[in-house]
Amino acid sequence: MSGLTTAADLGRTSALGVESARDLARHAAAHPGLFPARPFDPGFFHSLGLAGAFGSPWATTRELRTVNRAALWVFAADLQIDHVATSRDEVAALVAGCLAVAGGQDPDCPLTRFLSELRDDLDGDPRWRDQLRRMLTAMEREWAWRESGAVPGLDDYLANADSCGSSFVNLSHWLSTGDPWTLAHLDRVRAAGDEVQRYLRLLNDLSTYDREARWGDANALTLGADRTEVTGRMARHSRAAAELIAPLFTTAPRTALYLERQMGFNTGFYGIADYWGEL
Repeated sequence: MSGLTTAADLGRTSALGVESARDLARHAAAHPGLFPARPFDPGFFHSLGLAGAFGSPWATTRELRTVNRAALWVFAADLQIDHVATSRDEVAALVAGCLAVAGGQDPDCPLTRFLSELRDDLDGDPRWRDQLRRMLTAMEREWAWRESGAVPGLDDYLANADSCGSSFVNLSHWLSTGDPWTLAHLDRVRAAGDEVQRYLRLLNDLSTYDREARWGDANALTLGADRTEVTGRMARHSRAAAELIAPLFTTAPRTALYLERQMGFNTGFYGIADYWGEL
């Protein structure tokens, strides 16, 4: 019977992912022009829905709405900055516009209209606005690296890991659904999430190197790190994350499980697939 129970749990989580994917696809359709079919193919929405579901399998689709939509927005912003913007001034204007809308201004383009919905859902929390600033600044810095041909070392590259958006998505999730202890101790929880983010940044780089090399995206390997160095740093950040997550099981077990499962899900996922479709 244990196998039946496990299969039932996996079935529920998968169904949660499917419903989340449908919600994401509907939301993307409500923002025409922001999510072109290439690279936002059907597999993209299902991948993102599954990531949210396997991170918090105890949740409902409604409870996952903020984390899923925050992740969806990150991908939209990444595409706009990395592949739609054609100049540094254009990138800077896009970042400034997003930060202005996060601070309460009215949106003036599809990306900021979507962002304003997230802002309103989270009441414009100042911690959320700060994390958004960190993420967009990191994205802009990567754009500048590419334009200038700069080759940052691995330490500098990982110091810029906010560009991948994992910590922004995590914080959006906790502000929306976090338990009282998590919300009262966000500094500790975010420190653990930042280690997870560094691990995921390198996991993505190893797994999507061919695609990112074609697209011209920042990647530890294209910037000169070798695979042995990257896997060594991944192990280091995995251990650091585990050490920070372990105490959370006593005070905020679902927060701890969310971070642990985020690492586990993506480790398995990237062994076979990528979130992005073809550009």
